[in-house]
Amino acid sequence: MASPKTVVCPSCGFKNKLPLANSRCVSCGAKVVEDLRRTLSRQEELERRYQQEGFNFMWFGISILIQSVLTAALLVGVPMVVPLFDFEGSAGMLVSIPVWFVGGMLVGLISPGKTFIEPVAASFLIAVPTAMFLFQNQTVKTMPSFMYVLLSSLGVLFTLIGSFVGERIQMGPPPKSAD
Repeated sequence: MASPKTVVCPSCGFKNKLPLANSRCVSCGAKVVEDLRRTLSRQEELERRYQQEGFNFMWFGISILIQSVLTAALLVGVPMVVPLFDFEGSAGMLVSIPVWFVGGMLVGLISPGKTFIEPVAASFLIAVPTAMFLFQNQTVKTMPSFMYVLLSSLGVLFTLIGSFVGERIQMGPPPKSAD
């Protein structure tokens, strides 16, 4: 003969025999049988709309590739092609900030799901060697080393803003709230 099925109360741990009266635990009265797939309310869905739920290493790698190609193209490639442009020292850092913003926005636009952190981490990894390169090669447009750190931090912040803007463009306008 088959034994009766039991369910364990999540509050007190008591083993209740099924079926339960009013879906309540016999021992403590807590609600026991609840759908395991919790559905979010409309307000909770709207609040979680812009939240990132994990870190995607594939998009982190793509972000590093995009940020490094854009930075190298502008700081090294453009001066090689057009000698009139010389992005050294402070000029190089001031040009890098909008480049990292555009890189973050590109990743936000093309990546599926929500990816805010990946471009920021990639920008941080690109900002360190960029700042070191520009500091070591400065001749005329010089800055103290702490300014390279501050401008690199500003560039990482602008990458976050750019990735958020890219995600907003990708998701479209926010849904209208039902009042």
